[in-house]
Amino acid sequence: MRAALLLGAASPFIFSMPAAAQDAGLVGDDHAQAEARAEHGEENHEIIVQGTRSGRRVQDEPIRVEVIAGEEIEEKAIMRPGNIAMLVNETGGVRVQVTSPALGAANIRIQGLEGRYTQLLADNLPLYGGQASSLGLLQIPPTDLGQVEVIKGSASALYGASALGGVINLISKRPRDGFEAEVLGNVTTRGGQDLTAYAAAPLNETTGLSLTAGAHRQSGQDLDGDGWYDMAAYDRLTARPRFQWDGDGGSSVYLTMGAMTEDRVGGTLPGRTVPDGTAYPQTQDTERFDAGLVAETPLSDSATLNLRASAMRQDHLHRYGAVVEDDHHTSLFGEASVSGGSGATSWVGGIAFQSDGFRSETFPAFDYTYDVPGVFAQLEQEATLDLTLAASARVDFHDEFGTQFSPRLSALYRPGNWTIRGSFGGGFFAPTPFVDAIAAAGLSRLEPLRDLEAETAQTASLDLGYADGPWEANLTLFGADIENATRLREIATDRVELVNIDGTTRVRGTEILLRFKQDGFTVTGSYVFVDATEPEPSGNGRREVPLTPKHTAGLVGMWEEHGKGRIGIEAYYTGEQALEDNPYRTRSRPYLHLGVLGEITIGKISLFANAENLLDVRQTKYDPLLPPQRAASGQWTVDAWAPLEGFILNGGIRLRFGGH
Repeated sequence: MRAALLLGAASPFIFSMPAAAQDAGLVGDDHAQAEARAEHGEENHEIIVQGTRSGRRVQDEPIRVEVIAGEEIEEKAIMRPGNIAMLVNETGGVRVQVTSPALGAANIRIQGLEGRYTQLLADNLPLYGGQASSLGLLQIPPTDLGQVEVIKGSASALYGASALGGVINLISKRPRDGFEAEVLGNVTTRGGQDLTAYAAAPLNETTGLSLTAGAHRQSGQDLDGDGWYDMAAYDRLTARPRFQWDGDGGSSVYLTMGAMTEDRVGGTLPGRTVPDGTAYPQTQDTERFDAGLVAETPLSDSATLNLRASAMRQDHLHRYGAVVEDDHHTSLFGEASVSGGSGATSWVGGIAFQSDGFRSETFPAFDYTYDVPGVFAQLEQEATLDLTLAASARVDFHDEFGTQFSPRLSALYRPGNWTIRGSFGGGFFAPTPFVDAIAAAGLSRLEPLRDLEAETAQTASLDLGYADGPWEANLTLFGADIENATRLREIATDRVELVNIDGTTRVRGTEILLRFKQDGFTVTGSYVFVDATEPEPSGNGRREVPLTPKHTAGLVGMWEEHGKGRIGIEAYYTGEQALEDNPYRTRSRPYLHLGVLGEITIGKISLFANAENLLDVRQTKYDPLLPPQRAASGQWTVDAWAPLEGFILNGGIRLRFGGH
């Protein structure tokens, strides 16, 4: 199976070599890259990866971890200050897919896999999960992020069921030696306003505090005049205080708390109707509260006790036309582990417990609580100076889907300027009602869940990297086989049920990256090919997985000088996508997305402007967003396969205080 997956991953590269790429926007430098930069007198920051549990430098990780850091985050923050969608969407092999055109909800797809398989972490804590994830990434301002880690392929061996396809780990800034603060104001030509603020300061030599807050507003936009919001309106407030303590003996405690409230409005405009002649307003009022703890203390010279815990509650009040749904989503997480090492060997082992619950005041038949205790372990061995081997495994005891085993094997080999990584992993996902169509249309037309099996997957990747001076190149072959994937099945004109697919969903693909970086100037080209197929709903043959473009490509040029400013231009190509239940077309149109940004810094003040989608690509220029009749699931829109907002110009000011 492992060999078949790797061979399948390679096949698209062997038989298909189209063109260039979606910018990875990465800083995942390998050992050779770091040395090359040092030789050319460039600043060589040591990036420590947190999401793999090993505490290694990014270039020393047996699995490829792509890190977005520093100035890259600052750049994306002025493009989309209200959320992190732009930050991750321009990473190779990662797509932000709109799941509800009515409300603008979206999820993150990694290497062609469904968004529900992506685990979104904040400081290694699962603060956004399950039902909450569809809007989670759109409710996180990037103001206080220090780095973002992207782990592709199954990470269930360390993170359990929700990490079947990969992990996005958002790492916040930590308070430094002195006071620092930032205020960012932004406006857009589509009626958007953002105001974010970040402040951090030490209380003494061991303790620091930080606070991030934001106010965000978007006015509803009907760009094609059909009486339906193409851009949902929302008002959102966020606040997140954090506490950091670092003891003299190596102990540390990190506390985070968050609160968010948002009112979102979409669907039909007042006085307008859908094709059946009725009004269909769609709204979602959300309140979320969360808290998290990360602590560690040395047990000996070679062992450290690590503790992680988090809790989250999210309350929703939805309106889908005449139906109002009131529901609550809660999650609890706790973990204790011991890590250590001796010589060339490092290890970690621990126990974990996670509980995910949903309660509906309107449709209690869908209530569930999943309690999942588990044990996990990881071992890494530097076999030689150039070869590192790693193995990890986890056993989860799911109270609904039984005992699940999730392994992962990885290897890193670094001969000279080359870096070679191979990885194989497995994992599972516990089905919930909240597939994309249900998240968009609500529960009113869904049959209660019954006789479902856990979704399982095997993933594999082979990664080849080369670096010499200012040049960097990377080729990744990846594959995944998913069993028991779930899909909606129509059982009447107004009823659907969730079932397991009888057969295997297969994903094979290739990522290519080429980058030149020198003297503040960076040019990045990349290309991603994805061949994703699944059994036909009829049971006869196979079909392309909908909303999964085979070809995406991009070219990005950026000049930046610290303390002075930056200028950037980007071009992204998205190829055809297979569509499902779209009466206007079976395949989407390819499109090109162009953008340009500029920022000038004078002292502590920065002025910026950013133009997105210069060609004004918009799905409703080609076809209506509304179909002639409502889908069986209850959804009143076709799937989003292209931008809905068209051309947008935004600009604003960033003020910094204190700092170094």
